[in-house]
Amino acid sequence: MKELPITSSLKEITAHKKKLNWGDVPAIYHMAASSISDMDGILTHGFDSAYKQIFNKSNWNYAVLEATIDDSGKTNATQKPKIALRHCYDEQNYELHCYPIVKGERLYTPLSQSPWCPFVQWSPESMQMLFRISSLVSFIVFTFKSGDPADLALIKYSHKRVQELIAQLSQSFEIVDVVGYSIADFCKELYRGKPNFTITDLLDTQDQNTE
Repeated sequence: MKELPITSSLKEITAHKKKLNWGDVPAIYHMAASSISDMDGILTHGFDSAYKQIFNKSNWNYAVLEATIDDSGKTNATQKPKIALRHCYDEQNYELHCYPIVKGERLYTPLSQSPWCPFVQWSPESMQMLFRISSLVSFIVFTFKSGDPADLALIKYSHKRVQELIAQLSQSFEIVDVVGYSIADFCKELYRGKPNFTITDLLDTQDQNTE
């Protein structure tokens, strides 16, 4: 079967999926596609996602960022806030996590009004996970076992959109490190284990500040 072009939109991929399956689309595809659709609108949806909140400059610590005030009275940072990113996987989902860099180290704990943190307030509980793609890991396993070209195109699309969101972060933040498998690398590691692949060794444990 002919693969969809990498430039295909989510709508085009789903339309192709319906065509391949005579309109009968599996629930696991719906779950993954719906979550990817939510990620697509992460900056335009009305609700405040952690990804959207991190761009809120009223929570930036301008004392750390060496701010200047221009002629119009606007405050501008001469340095970008430093953060690290981590690709995280469990048995079902993919998440992108963010950690402020404080004294050269990733911050795992809450911090308020610190003279060294690039954010005035940092709460890992509500701010660390920038976004989640629910059911993506389950969908990847499904695709490897019995997927079609539309399923593969959806995985490629999810990887492309995550990388674009990371690139967008890099415009406002200094990303000092990105750890963990990208979605594409995660798939490559699974592929190396065919036909008896296991995802256990690729999954993440809970973050530890001793990493």
